[in-house]
Amino acid sequence: MCKAPLTELVPPHIRQKYPNDKTGQINSVLAEGPLLFDSYLGGAIEIDVDALCDGKDVFVAGIMEHIEEAGVHSGDSACTLPPRSLDDKTIAEIKRQTTELALALGVGGLMNVQYALKDGQLYVLEVNPRASRTVPFVAKVIGYPRRRDCLAHYGWREPGQL
Repeated sequence: MCKAPLTELVPPHIRQKYPNDKTGQINSVLAEGPLLFDSYLGGAIEIDVDALCDGKDVFVAGIMEHIEEAGVHSGDSACTLPPRSLDDKTIAEIKRQTTELALALGVGGLMNVQYALKDGQLYVLEVNPRASRTVPFVAKVIGYPRRRDCLAHYGWREPGQL
């Protein structure tokens, strides 16, 4: 995903330091290779997007702006809907990128994308081709539960009618 030289985040001696890791997370990550990073994106705004794709059309249901700085886990953060500081150009770009991701990944149903915005540059943090915990919140805020559109993907309606 990046072309810059990467730095090893977890030094090799970590296996010896945590041989009885109860969660298994450290050993499972290290079993596949070292955990690498290029740099921390300090001072960025984190953005969560919930969308729905029927294989042909994409509906961006909600763009949520985290109140905390990027890096706080989305499950531990608070957000605003609609976003409080994003301009129209940024919102349009988020919708464009979300649409392209959904169609390229062949998403059928709900999806969640997490972005970071720093100095006008949008970064994709993760894409989850599934529903997220924010779906009920977004559905309530926009006043339109999209469950019937999710069912459309499974044959209840022709694709391309979102």
